Amino acid sequence: MENVHLAVEEDDLYSGYNDYNPTFDSEELENDVGFQQAVRTSHGRRPPMTAKFPGTAMGARPLASSFGSRMPLASSMGRPMTGAVQDGAARPMTAVRAAGYTSSLTRGSTFDPLGQSKGPAPPLEAKNEDTPEEKIKILEKKVNDLIEESCMAQSIGALQLALEKAKEAGRKERALVRQREQSGNADHINLDLTYSVLLNLANQYANNEMYPEALNSYQVIVKNKMFSNAGRLKVNMANIYFKQKNYPKAIKFYRMALDQISNTHKEMRIKIMQNIGVVFVRMGQYSDAITSFEHIMSESPNIRTGFNLILCYYAIGDRERMKKAFQKLISVPLGIDDEDKYIPTNDDTNSNMVIEAIKNDKLHQMERDLKVLAEKYIMTAAKLIAPAIETSFATGFDWCVDMVKSSQYVELANDLEINKAITYLRQKDFNQAVETLKTFEKKDSRVKSAAATNLSFLYFLEKDYDQADRYADLAMNADRYNPAALINKGNTVFVKQDYEKAAEFYKEALRNDSSCTEALYNLGLTYKRLNRLEEALDCFLKLHAILRNSAQVMYQLAHLYELLEDPQQAIEWLMQVISVTPTDPQALAKLGELHDGEGDKSQAFQYYYESFRYFPSNIDVIEWLGAYYIETQFCEKAIQYFERATLIQPTQVKWQLMVASCYRRSGNYQKALETYKDIHRKFPENVECLRFLVRLCTDMGLKEVQDYATKLKKVEKMKEIREQRVKSGREGSARGRREGREGSAGSAAGISTPVLTSPKKSSIMDDVKAESKQLSPVLDSGRDSGHSSSSTKGERLSAKMRSLPGSNEPYETSSPKELDASYVDPLGPQMERPKTGAKRRVEDDDFADEELGDDLLPE
Repeated sequence: MENVHLAVEEDDLYSGYNDYNPTFDSEELENDVGFQQAVRTSHGRRPPMTAKFPGTAMGARPLASSFGSRMPLASSMGRPMTGAVQDGAARPMTAVRAAGYTSSLTRGSTFDPLGQSKGPAPPLEAKNEDTPEEKIKILEKKVNDLIEESCMAQSIGALQLALEKAKEAGRKERALVRQREQSGNADHINLDLTYSVLLNLANQYANNEMYPEALNSYQVIVKNKMFSNAGRLKVNMANIYFKQKNYPKAIKFYRMALDQISNTHKEMRIKIMQNIGVVFVRMGQYSDAITSFEHIMSESPNIRTGFNLILCYYAIGDRERMKKAFQKLISVPLGIDDEDKYIPTNDDTNSNMVIEAIKNDKLHQMERDLKVLAEKYIMTAAKLIAPAIETSFATGFDWCVDMVKSSQYVELANDLEINKAITYLRQKDFNQAVETLKTFEKKDSRVKSAAATNLSFLYFLEKDYDQADRYADLAMNADRYNPAALINKGNTVFVKQDYEKAAEFYKEALRNDSSCTEALYNLGLTYKRLNRLEEALDCFLKLHAILRNSAQVMYQLAHLYELLEDPQQAIEWLMQVISVTPTDPQALAKLGELHDGEGDKSQAFQYYYESFRYFPSNIDVIEWLGAYYIETQFCEKAIQYFERATLIQPTQVKWQLMVASCYRRSGNYQKALETYKDIHRKFPENVECLRFLVRLCTDMGLKEVQDYATKLKKVEKMKEIREQRVKSGREGSARGRREGREGSAGSAAGISTPVLTSPKKSSIMDDVKAESKQLSPVLDSGRDSGHSSSSTKGERLSAKMRSLPGSNEPYETSSPKELDASYVDPLGPQMERPKTGAKRRVEDDDFADEELGDDLLPE
């Protein structure tokens, strides 16, 4: 009980806590000028004051320790310590001040621990931009922005804009330097910014091919010792000298740059040495180039350098070193992963999603491009050195194939074999090419399809359509999605005139490869043969959208519009044809024909004359021009065209008769008489020539008139007898056929009327018509019978010749058919023959036999 202390009633244990001291009033602090000044300055960081207030002496409330002792302590401001004991009475320990607690809570103030009731904070003080430091910072930011804009413009191809931005950045940077000097901060110049401005300006000059200005800008950087590593820019200067073909200076600067780059930057040094080797190749110094390339291949081999090394060895003709370089080339590591890693191998969904994501990403695309480039270099190198490393190119190809088979490029061996066959083709050794391609019949499907496609193409060109069809089937069976095989199969069906089936093959080829222009072209021709002109027009319009400058496509469109009886559209397309091939005589002649059909003689004459100028051996053009001059009463000018026709067809008497007629019409009777006499010597039985001779001799009073009259009567009598024999022979043959059908006894006994074998003598132009009718079914799809211009041009020419002056003369009245030639369109038949893919004029055939791509014509 001695430790129990009873509280005294008059002594309050908690007295003094409610006493208010204005020093602790926080509500008036923001209005207290002294306190605010202390906060803003160092006044508030002075040492704390000692207790000066009454009632808070150190001995007022001694602190009870855990050992029961009393330690009279006080706060630094004179306030009683929490947990202190007055008069030896113990009390619970409390905090000096709870969170959010103020002494004013007892007077009704709200609980506001974050001080939100005081309103928003005062605004920040505005920066003073008039100071030199702020102006310099703003100007630096503008310069950096201009450099970025220049680089962005250059990245999108706006080279002129990029140069303007670079120049403006240079001007701003110089203004910045001047401003620093004026403000006395010349020692704080931003060298990095100056370097960036000069380098960007030099690059933009070089991109705009302003090489002297670019070199000057680079020189400013290189000569400034304050710029570290500026010597590397001599590589850029060397590149400019290389573009200017100043090769000695380019090598000098490359070597200077090489000297200033340490061995730690190995990749950079390798690239510079590769450039030095390329410059030596351009200069023809192959031994120096070989030294550079060999060093690179020993230090850091790569595909491009290996290929360049082979080219140098080929240039100096070193067979053994060519072989060694080829072996080094195919052993260069590409550093790419195997394609198998992109194939899903299990049912793990997450891993499959990752594989699907990286299958077509930028990195995989780079790997594919690198592999394609390596294969291209290896194929090109093999084709280059194969004829040079051995006595024959076949032996050289075999060595290359063996080397490739033992390397990481095993799949290229088959492509090399196909290239071997193509080399045989270039050497006109078709048998060896066929034998080489036939060896692929037992290979894998891709190679077999390519080889069979080429074989089908070769047999189609040789018009061995059965073999072409066989190998087209083989190519399709090996790879049904090979559009070239489908096209060749369609072509073999096309020549058999099974157009519906051919169209199906072409459509299937288009489904497999929508960009296959050969399939689309052949489909248009097939629709044209089927007389489905609108569908054919649609095909060729689509093709024209792909091949904008194809003269064959534009001619087909012109021909289709002509068949659709829209001559104006046909003329428009033909105008586009001659804009692409302005010297094509057949297109010009066709334009002349269309203008003639429209009644525009002057335009027709212009195009016919241009056609004759480029190809003076077209009989139809010569005939039209001669008739035009006769119609316009310029017989003297018509003579040269008919003389040209005489040289082309010396056995055709009508051209020589037209020459003589032109002399006679122009009043040169003596020359006409000599021409007729010359014709009579060459064709003594020609009745028309004898009639003109009789008339001319009579008009001129010559003595030979009696001789020519006698000859004329004799020839006419012979002609009459011949016609009677032919007539009687026809009647006898008709009677014999009739008796044979009746089964008469006399016919059974072998008694029949003799049949004379003398043919009926027809006019020369009738022979021409017969010849054209024999050819048109092979080359044309019924165009002569269906096309109005072909059947009417002969009538127009016949009417024209009949309307000439002096039509009552014997030559014109007796045989008007001498010029009544049925017109055969010079372009129509040829444009529908199968084309072999070679470059030709428009009048050559335009049927795509094949679409082999790299199979037949590798890059």
